[in-house]
Amino acid sequence: MTDYRRLRVALLGAGAVGSQVASLLRQHADELADRAGARLELVGIAVRDVDAKRDVDLPKDLFTTDAESLIVGSDIVIELMGGIEPARAYLLHAINSGADVVTANKALLATHGPEIFDAADQVGAEVYYEAAAAGAIPIIRPLRDSLAGDRVQRIMGIVNGTTNYILDRMDTEGAEFADVLADAQRLGYAEADPTADVEGYDAAQKAAILASLAFHTTVPLDAVHREGITSIDKSMMDAARHAGYVIKLLAVCERLSEASGEAISVRVYPALIDRAHPLASVHGANNAVFVQAEAAGNLMFYGAGAGGVQTASAVLGDVVSAARRHIAGGVGVGESTLANLPIVPVGRVTTSYQITLEVDDEPGVLATVAGILSDGRVSIATVEQTVVEEGAATGSGQSGSQDDAGEPGVARLVIGTHKAREQDLSDTVARLAASGVVERVVSVLRVEGN
Repeated sequence: MTDYRRLRVALLGAGAVGSQVASLLRQHADELADRAGARLELVGIAVRDVDAKRDVDLPKDLFTTDAESLIVGSDIVIELMGGIEPARAYLLHAINSGADVVTANKALLATHGPEIFDAADQVGAEVYYEAAAAGAIPIIRPLRDSLAGDRVQRIMGIVNGTTNYILDRMDTEGAEFADVLADAQRLGYAEADPTADVEGYDAAQKAAILASLAFHTTVPLDAVHREGITSIDKSMMDAARHAGYVIKLLAVCERLSEASGEAISVRVYPALIDRAHPLASVHGANNAVFVQAEAAGNLMFYGAGAGGVQTASAVLGDVVSAARRHIAGGVGVGESTLANLPIVPVGRVTTSYQITLEVDDEPGVLATVAGILSDGRVSIATVEQTVVEEGAATGSGQSGSQDDAGEPGVARLVIGTHKAREQDLSDTVARLAASGVVERVVSVLRVEGN
């Protein structure tokens, strides 16, 4: 056996991911030593309750509730406890104690990333966080290292497995949102309180991390426009399918050309994707990140976005990288945020839309709707009308009908637009809602990837 230098590794947290990391560190100790050039000695695991049931069998003497003492003297500290505090304090303590740190804590990096990276720069340490953006999918290193000499133009990511599972089953099975959410909770894909997932908070945190790397710009979490999927229903899925689209919750990070120069947009919302696009084929709880770069062209990273052993793979990759750096010596590689591009609000983004309206089925309505769209600088690409109340007639909208009581029926218009500015579209939809001929604005969905 090669006589390797020993590096002390401290682990904070032993949940689904942490317990797998601990098990794999012990199980594959010899292989990891050969790859890292150092023997990785797990010196302890800090937890709140040393007697709690774990996913894997680990020696009880590894566990402690004294995280601060465990951190001191460690070469590498792995933080997998989640949340903001005390995780933030522990990471700063580890950095200031001379350790490199590995974390999968997307919420912490999205809110306090600059503070943590700056602390590491001050002492020459390094922060590794491959598992923080897309679980097992390697995307941090490609953005930070492989594409560092290129110009990333756009990222579209399915970065939340829970919402992709829900939307995929709604699309493929015709199921309703509430039913699939209940199944997701029963299967462990969704938490008892699914707010972070279904309202887009989790995806927004990951979008902030990805955009910061891709555009070399600090992206605060509050600069990310966020919408969830709770308003998506079967009728919207049916309309999307009929038009050749699928609905996905997307994290979109985009470089824009403004009159004043380059800027970026970072946003999370449910959007329509053409069924021929690679992201449309991402099923179940899987994740995928689609990157468009100036020189490299289109790149797709696909795989498990969550799961204990899957995410542990990304964490251990970071641990090996940290060990190699310790052996080689030198200061850590800092984060590149010197581009400092301005972040524009979503109102300045340009994309296409699918607008679904319920309108009075009577003469002149379609012309009125088209006129309002035109006045708002929104150009119609396609329009389809169906009757949604028995007794109303089908047709183009120019030959109305009345029900037996003499009242006009209700028709549904599904309007596809050419590219329009978000603020123009929003203002126009507000005018449509107040026009008197529109009974209800059913939905407004962006079209991405075209």
